[in-house]
Amino acid sequence: MSKLNVALTIAGTDPSGGAGIMADLKSFQARGVYGMAVVTSVVAQNTQGVQDICNLDQKILDEQLKSVFSDITPDAIKTGMLAEVETIERVSQYLNTISCPYVLDPVMVATSGDRLISTEAVEALKEKLLPIATIITPNLPEAEVLFGKELKDEGSILEAGKVIQSKYGVKNVVIKGGHLEKEAKDFLFLEDGEVVMFSSERIHTKHTHGTGCTYAAVITAELAKGKSVQEAVGTAKHFITEAIKTAPELGHGNGPVNHVSYKGD
Repeated sequence: MSKLNVALTIAGTDPSGGAGIMADLKSFQARGVYGMAVVTSVVAQNTQGVQDICNLDQKILDEQLKSVFSDITPDAIKTGMLAEVETIERVSQYLNTISCPYVLDPVMVATSGDRLISTEAVEALKEKLLPIATIITPNLPEAEVLFGKELKDEGSILEAGKVIQSKYGVKNVVIKGGHLEKEAKDFLFLEDGEVVMFSSERIHTKHTHGTGCTYAAVITAELAKGKSVQEAVGTAKHFITEAIKTAPELGHGNGPVNHVSYKGD
């Protein structure tokens, strides 16, 4: 049997299984990649919202990171919920010791609208992690935080992507347009200056819990297999479209997507 490629997620939990490291590990598995996970925060959440958050002690966070990095070298890394400045600083220290692709999902607000990280953590994210990321994957509200202005149409998104790249030194940016009213169109800003758009049909459903985590995790898995950024984003777009289309309609709120429905290469 050939050696499996390895992906690591550093993020918070979701006991209902739709988001966070639970969604990441499912996505890694679905894309044929061996998944590892370091927990940053234990989050009590479900399809109806976030009930409570316990950010882990920095010592146990450091020990988890040390356990992974001293034993199994990841082929790609994803970060999700990093709620505290100290967590971001500690994670950045480990990321700076390795040269594999790094996908930054700037998790700030849950699908339910609950804020997940502090204002101070957002600033630390900008300073410590954005410049070292291979690609960042903000949705429209997160891109607005990074851009500093509201994004209402394609023109403002195209401006925002280039500003985010230059302002924070980010190599590649994909702004997910799922919040736009018409098509579900994503905008990929590549480090060579090219802009690539990925469009899909808009699926009218409330079952979108964990879509951001899943999307970024698929990109991570594809990069772990040696795919280009553009190829990885293309696969993630197809994956998440199918996952939303076949959502199992679980829970009483914004239900999770289907992590095993996409059969593409």
